[in-house]
Amino acid sequence: MQSLSDKVALVTGASRGIGRAIAWELACRGAYVAVNYRSRKDLAESLQAEIEEMGGTALAIRADVGDPDEAAELVGQTVESLGRLDIVINNAGIWEGSRLEDVEPERLEALLATNLKSAFYVTGPALPIMKEAGWGRVVNISSVIGVTGYPGDTMYAATKAGLFGFTKSLARELARFGITVNAVVPGFIDTDMADDTGDETRERILKTIPMRRYGKALDVAELVAFLCESGDYITGQLFTVDGGYTI
Repeated sequence: MQSLSDKVALVTGASRGIGRAIAWELACRGAYVAVNYRSRKDLAESLQAEIEEMGGTALAIRADVGDPDEAAELVGQTVESLGRLDIVINNAGIWEGSRLEDVEPERLEALLATNLKSAFYVTGPALPIMKEAGWGRVVNISSVIGVTGYPGDTMYAATKAGLFGFTKSLARELARFGITVNAVVPGFIDTDMADDTGDETRERILKTIPMRRYGKALDVAELVAFLCESGDYITGQLFTVDGGYTI
């Protein structure tokens, strides 16, 4: 039985990495999936094709979710094309390391727009639809760096930590409408973003993870899917998937 067979999900930043795994997992559980991307049209369309080949329904939609107008248009196109919107996964994110004294305002603004402001820009237009239906799921993908911090990652950590307050406050605001809001907090996951770190850094990080391995995107995707399927009485929570890194 496909538990999400009557639901429509929008996954931002879904062309690769964790977002791609989430979109695939939700589709496997029956959801119609809007696969958002900003630049990798080829990857987004290949995911759409893979989902359709296994009998699912997906639609690749380009939008820069850090832009409020494009984010609102993304929500509108999802509803117009797929008929409704029940699940929003705020996954889009970028990383750039920098010492605080070297931070450039334009780079800080880019991280804030994609990693934090996009959650406001995408979720806001979706809420009237969810409220009318009396059911909804919002899952925000943060990072353990927002919990523990990391040298040279002050910009990134601040944007990801901001999602915690967003999650908890919005959960209180929306609970009476049957809409849950939670955050999933990945640790060091083996994705393209992790590949940007050098081999020495990867080895150093590996020694700090009690399970002595990097996570898989599927580890995160399965938890997200559980919250969408079975999280009726779970809201305002932060779920860490990190192999014990934050113990």
